[in-house]
Amino acid sequence: MRAFGQELNPESYAICKADMLIKEQDVSHIKLGNTLSNDQLPQDQFDYMLSNPPFGVDWKKIEGEINDEHLQKGFNGRFGPGLPRVSDGSLLFLLHLISKMRDSRNADGLVNNGGRIGIILNGSPLFTGGAGSGESEIRRYILEADLLEGIVALPTDMFYSTGIATYVWALSNKKAPEREGKVQLIDGTNLCGKMRKSLGSKRNLMGEDDIKLITRTFGEFAVEMPPLLKSWGLRKHLSKNLTVAANLLPLKPKRRKLSPAKSLTAPILATVAWPLNARCIACHFRRV
Repeated sequence: MRAFGQELNPESYAICKADMLIKEQDVSHIKLGNTLSNDQLPQDQFDYMLSNPPFGVDWKKIEGEINDEHLQKGFNGRFGPGLPRVSDGSLLFLLHLISKMRDSRNADGLVNNGGRIGIILNGSPLFTGGAGSGESEIRRYILEADLLEGIVALPTDMFYSTGIATYVWALSNKKAPEREGKVQLIDGTNLCGKMRKSLGSKRNLMGEDDIKLITRTFGEFAVEMPPLLKSWGLRKHLSKNLTVAANLLPLKPKRRKLSPAKSLTAPILATVAWPLNARCIACHFRRV
């Protein structure tokens, strides 16, 4: 296995390389620089990608470079589907990763495993942007290409610098047959315990059992299907609007044995998946 990466912050870059050197790993593919305006791994594709980009950071300083790539290269570049508002570049990082997913078929037409992405984002990529906006067009592209496997809602107060709600997006360009045309939503907001001492805004901690429960639920893909009255087809609805909102199908709480640090009324993790069609999106992904 070879590790690749790029980091803007010099201190984080140095810590990464130092950690890898201690573990006797190759650091020649770890780059320093702005991922969005100066991609230093332009020709590379990857099997697995992990990212925790900055939340809600504007990209005004590099707006010229991003716009040029979008207009000149289109879908041959990284930002063909659209551009989000300048005040939040989260979706630009997601498009950057999508452009680097290993093809599910090689040049000879043989099947590969494709690429997979795990990225932590705040709520902005889900909720911002009305019909026809850059955010809406990017979400449309991701769903029409059937890249989104699932989204896991994490507890609040999980990060040192912010207590906002965060979400793990899982994407793949080679979904398992049972996942095709579906997005799995997992509510993990209550799967945490309080820390004895806060670290900045970080007050909650997910235990090993919590993480295992999420990964098992995601892997087993246990599906609860709501009744659908009519299917109009995805494209017709997407041409009007695609804004994912927080008023998703309520999850039924169940009691389970928890550690003393956790509330005894905390609901067990639940999951729901819906076919990607107009009726479903209209019911469960409406704007608030």
